[in-house]
Amino acid sequence: MGKRLKELNPALQNFIEDQKIFFVGTARSQGSVNVSPKGMDTFRIINNRSIVWLNLTGSGNETAAHLLENNRMTIMFCSFEEMPLILRIYGNAKIYHENDKEYGNFISLFDDYVGARQIIEMDINLVQTSCGYAVPFMGFNEERSQLKDSDIKKGRDGVKQYWKDNNTKSLDGYETK
Repeated sequence: MGKRLKELNPALQNFIEDQKIFFVGTARSQGSVNVSPKGMDTFRIINNRSIVWLNLTGSGNETAAHLLENNRMTIMFCSFEEMPLILRIYGNAKIYHENDKEYGNFISLFDDYVGARQIIEMDINLVQTSCGYAVPFMGFNEERSQLKDSDIKKGRDGVKQYWKDNNTKSLDGYETK
């Protein structure tokens, strides 16, 4: 049976640390809802009521566009191996860019990524678990290298140019930062 909690307990924190992928859901008051898969060891638990994750270069920048107007965010983890479990974390998020003091406070928590775009901090309002019985078993082989390789090839200046060329508007035409 599913449970509702006010914070991440130690068992759920351990579960998160074992996961290779998480999903981020955001939306503005108007327009498309966005759900993005994230990986590459970019999620950190600050404490039982706060998390941060590193947003890397992508084909879009929906999360940033949404958070400029609406700070609500949902993060979901699914167990594809071992015991079935779905974990959803609901909260309010802030987005930090490399010129922000908070970005500097958190960036050392992560490996060095040429394509590090933003850090998102979320204060947790609700934690919900559910069974996950319908989620299939799938095994982890390895991280994909294409994003990292592409960013290294472009270099930091090339990545920033890519953002200017491809990541300044959301799918619905909203500005990103």
